Amino acid sequence: MLILKAIEENKISLNQSLDKFFPEIENLKKITIGNLLNHRSGIHDFTNEKSYSSYNTEFKSEKQMIEIIAKGKSDFEPNIKVEYSNSNYIVLSYILEKIYKKSHATILDSKIIKPLGLKNTYFGGKIQIQNSESYSYHFINKWDKGTETDLSILMGAGAILSNSTDLNTFIEQLFNGKIISQKSLSVMTTMSDFNGMGMLEFQNFEEKSYGHNGAIDDFQSILSYFPKEKLSVALTSNGLIYPINNVLSCALSCYFNKPFAMPIFNYVELKPEVLDLYLGQYTSKLIPIKITITKKGNKLLGQVMGQPAFPLEAAAINVFKFEQVGLVLEFDADKKEMILKQG
Repeated sequence: MLILKAIEENKISLNQSLDKFFPEIENLKKITIGNLLNHRSGIHDFTNEKSYSSYNTEFKSEKQMIEIIAKGKSDFEPNIKVEYSNSNYIVLSYILEKIYKKSHATILDSKIIKPLGLKNTYFGGKIQIQNSESYSYHFINKWDKGTETDLSILMGAGAILSNSTDLNTFIEQLFNGKIISQKSLSVMTTMSDFNGMGMLEFQNFEEKSYGHNGAIDDFQSILSYFPKEKLSVALTSNGLIYPINNVLSCALSCYFNKPFAMPIFNYVELKPEVLDLYLGQYTSKLIPIKITITKKGNKLLGQVMGQPAFPLEAAAINVFKFEQVGLVLEFDADKKEMILKQG
């Protein structure tokens, strides 16, 4: 919205390339502002690097972040496909600061927060519990506090704090033309591979909605607007075991009077010698991943190479679930095989 607002104010254009702003970035003369907005830039997403977890809790300046992004090079030539990259929106944040000569927090406050009267939305910093902010949490046998990413790193890719009430107000006012024009809104909602300019298209039953989802540390959120029904839905969480999309699906099923199968959380306790039958590393010719199954206490853990381990709950003697991502693993100990089901 801030970029499109700047375009309306003739400070920038969708077809403008990056060479005026960041000569360090590969393909800078080919990448446009529009390519950043709709994730067709090809700029590598720095959050996908293993090194990200070694510095994500530390303050980073613009110079440091641009060096990190530039080092990642390009994954593909601009404008040939859509691939989500947080790097795009961090670069856009710095462009906004350059053209307005103000901090991102100040721009956000003056262009969106104050005009819409949002009471619980602002550019974030260190989590302040006394200000009704919350830490995020994950669950492996017990709830543990998640990491706290320094929001200087994320900028416009995720440094904004809000709540569900303000999010509903925000997206309703966006579609009512209170901040940007209907022409700019149509730019946002023009889709390519279900991806617009800072906007995603969701299909819910027979109805389309527009919005975005997000995840930082163990926080998760979804914001969606149904133009036909004039319905807005916001869901925020600081800790989940059950998938956030399934929670949203339940709520929307109620609203649209559609059937919904309520989840069953009746797990079984298995003896250690049974769990031992399933330990090991599983590979497949169909998908290029390796999944390692280990045991901790009386629980199985699964781990995909390069990712954190996740807990598995026994739904039957040989069937295990990881509800957060809708994952089911079914083991055949005699054949030393595992069937993976997801979605």
